Amino acid sequence: MKAKLMVAVAIFSIAVTFIAACRRANSSGENVIKSTKSGELTITISNATGELKKGENDLMITFTDASGRPVDVGAASLNIHMAAMGTMAEMNDKAKLTTTDTPGKYRAQVNIEMAGTWEAQVKYQGAYGSGQVSMSVQAK
Repeated sequence: MKAKLMVAVAIFSIAVTFIAACRRANSSGENVIKSTKSGELTITISNATGELKKGENDLMITFTDASGRPVDVGAASLNIHMAAMGTMAEMNDKAKLTTTDTPGKYRAQVNIEMAGTWEAQVKYQGAYGSGQVSMSVQAK
């Protein structure tokens, strides 16, 4: 009886850990950094670790419809912005976006100048109209 209980607890623990890991990762194995809505679209910023860091970052920007399918929005851009503080001038780190084999998914490369709280500014224009969103993100 004691052995069965231990096995059941072990299986339950493994299942909980697995479910928690799966909830954080999207279908491509990328981990969500931040996600927000823009009209009927959801815009998600992700990468392998689920975190931004000071320095070079390889990201994915994904635009999905209400059913969760990636949709081609046409032209897209990402700017990582930090407002001026005291004597420090505002900073804008523009990402280089390239398309992928999946319409609606863009690879973004950006060099973030310093750790801290930034605004990820995403713009798009195309078949789904034009839009702009800002998301607060933390770089370590």
